Amino acid sequence: MKWGTSVGVTFAVLFMIGYEWPKFRQYSKREKRAFAMLAAFGWVLTLLLVLFPDLPGPTQLVDFLFGPLGKLVE
Repeated sequence: MKWGTSVGVTFAVLFMIGYEWPKFRQYSKREKRAFAMLAAFGWVLTLLLVLFPDLPGPTQLVDFLFGPLGKLVE
């Protein structure tokens, strides 16, 4: 079932890019590149969360990095 969801997400991202790309004719290459990179980044994050739902979140990273500093301040 995870692979079905992954394929569905991939088709959704491809549809989004295919729908929006013709509207980008008037924009510069830099804006097209930014759109493609943001879409790719979102696609990768979505696939990671679908395939590995137990991944730690960003708050756990912040706790790991700044936890010792918080104990020193107290």
